[in-house]
Amino acid sequence: MTDAQDTPAIVPMAERFRGYLPVVVDVETGGFDWNRHALLEIAAVPIELDEAGRYVPGEVAHAHIAPAPGTSIDPKSLEVTGIKIGHPLRGEVDERTGLDTIFAPVRAAVKKHGCQRAILVGHNAHFDLNFLNAAVARVQHKRNPFHPFSVFDTVTMAGLAYGQTVLARAAMAAGLGWDPNEAHSAVYDTEQTARLFCAIANRWRAV
Repeated sequence: MTDAQDTPAIVPMAERFRGYLPVVVDVETGGFDWNRHALLEIAAVPIELDEAGRYVPGEVAHAHIAPAPGTSIDPKSLEVTGIKIGHPLRGEVDERTGLDTIFAPVRAAVKKHGCQRAILVGHNAHFDLNFLNAAVARVQHKRNPFHPFSVFDTVTMAGLAYGQTVLARAAMAAGLGWDPNEAHSAVYDTEQTARLFCAIANRWRAV
């Protein structure tokens, strides 16, 4: 029988990333300019630890957002995402409500793990962070749990681990599969990016 003292203690999340909790975020937008184009959809997945101390995706938070006053939309972006603005089944909320839908569970996860704040994980992460920060500034949100400029970018991580930088190809290289019919949904892209982050981070810790 193995002595319990021989089992390595699991390092808590608060001690792994300088007190930051990784939270995967993906946004769908009305274009590429975060100062001008609308935030239309956002999803977030906190990274959790399983009983063995390995990284696993947590529960997803998600919101469809109505274009904020003063923002614009490039029709070409809607051709890519398939978003139908104003459709009754979209369940759109205003930008402030959408941010609250994301921030509340993120703050709860930060508190749960004893971390000081969240750090955004994304595929081309500064794109997501810039749109998030622009929305925070528009509604003057005072309880943004994310670090204002630091990120973990799975483009870099996947490039090092698999030699791939495109999300679909990186996911395939990691053995996660990829459904092109689900791509460009904030929920699907966030969940796949979270799985990719965990696959790479767990691989690193196992070396």
